[in-house]
Amino acid sequence: MPESPARTQHAPSHVLLERRFELRDEAATIDFGERFARAIETTRTQSGVERFAGLQVQLIGDLGVGKTTLVRATLRALGHAGRVKSPTYTLVEPYALDTASGPLELYHFDLYRFADLAEWADAGFREYFNAGAVCLVEWPQQAGGLLGVPDLVFQLSLPDVDSSPGNSNEEEGRVLTARAFSETGKTCLERC
Repeated sequence: MPESPARTQHAPSHVLLERRFELRDEAATIDFGERFARAIETTRTQSGVERFAGLQVQLIGDLGVGKTTLVRATLRALGHAGRVKSPTYTLVEPYALDTASGPLELYHFDLYRFADLAEWADAGFREYFNAGAVCLVEWPQQAGGLLGVPDLVFQLSLPDVDSSPGNSNEEEGRVLTARAFSETGKTCLERC
């Protein structure tokens, strides 16, 4: 789906922390998802935080780059044993998790097919983001600026590949560039 200028999300200007992760294969993506789940759990229980205010994570990248794989790995590591499906047609899949640090609501959004910004208000999605939940959002640019400033942005891309003769352009790996825009996001990212 081509990105229209009206749908392009402008990144917040103040990055608190940026890290780059080389994910050599699907197993590395799953490993990162597990580390991210542990970081969420640790952040929820850290001293000095009276109440976990939630976490908005925007996942950016082309089709097939591993966004849903990362979400599945995170959910599994947080204790979800059931099926994890992409919410491409439903727009959101809710998960009520019983984690080591207590109950956690996690919402997996896929806004790829999001056609009209008015759908956001009609669907009542804003309340998901204000409930102290973890919201993992694929294709956030489809919502324009309605999501507000995220805690974290995970941008997945193919690695730069040497295209000179004799080198294969087929790389299984991915590059995850993670940026934190809040203290909660920064704390999570430091623990990944």
